[in-house]
Amino acid sequence: MHFAIIAAGEGSRLAQEGVALPKPLVNLCGTPMIQRLIDIFLECGAESVSIIINNEMTQVREYVESLTLPVPLKVVVKSTPSSMHSFYEVSRHFTSGKFILTTVDTIFRPDEFKKYVEAFEKDDTVDGYMAVTSFIDDEKPLYIDVDSEMMITAFRDKPWEGVRYISGGIYGLTSPALRTLERCIETGVSRMRNYQRALVDDGLRLKAYPFKKIIDVDHQADIVTAETFLKE
Repeated sequence: MHFAIIAAGEGSRLAQEGVALPKPLVNLCGTPMIQRLIDIFLECGAESVSIIINNEMTQVREYVESLTLPVPLKVVVKSTPSSMHSFYEVSRHFTSGKFILTTVDTIFRPDEFKKYVEAFEKDDTVDGYMAVTSFIDDEKPLYIDVDSEMMITAFRDKPWEGVRYISGGIYGLTSPALRTLERCIETGVSRMRNYQRALVDDGLRLKAYPFKKIIDVDHQADIVTAETFLKE
């Protein structure tokens, strides 16, 4: 399994609230967020780790380039207009097989993530495993519609009666998803959520995999929330 981290955002809200460190280097329980993800990936048997950071994050670049991993570490330094475009840049390192992508500020429990990885590895009947959660803490959540077998039928911006899940920001995908990504880039599609809609439109079979809780670190208060969650 190949893994990738999108760490190309500016983290402007954290900076405005007085957090001095770039978001990827913000500590959670004593470990930088980006290092925490790398450690979890290695524990899940990563074949490679790819990371994209923006041009302005010199401190993050120095940190990442100083790492020595037991697997190939591929670093892309490029500022992009959206997480979808960041995904496109880092996807060039996925030559074959399954891969899992997430943003650097997506916080989850390692035991849940490991079970998710194992389920995705074993399932060759689908094109992707998308993490979902019923815990809604995002400012602009992407709501997920599923059928009776937990196959995703739609991605929606607004909730509806009976909605159960939102996107958890963890994307397990296969090669067909990269063809859809190429088309989205070529046709000017923007935003990760619109790319996910394109996956459904292209007929890809995406399974929703529930996590009990996933937290995004966008504000200074989220750091405390995330640390409390990880210590529970």
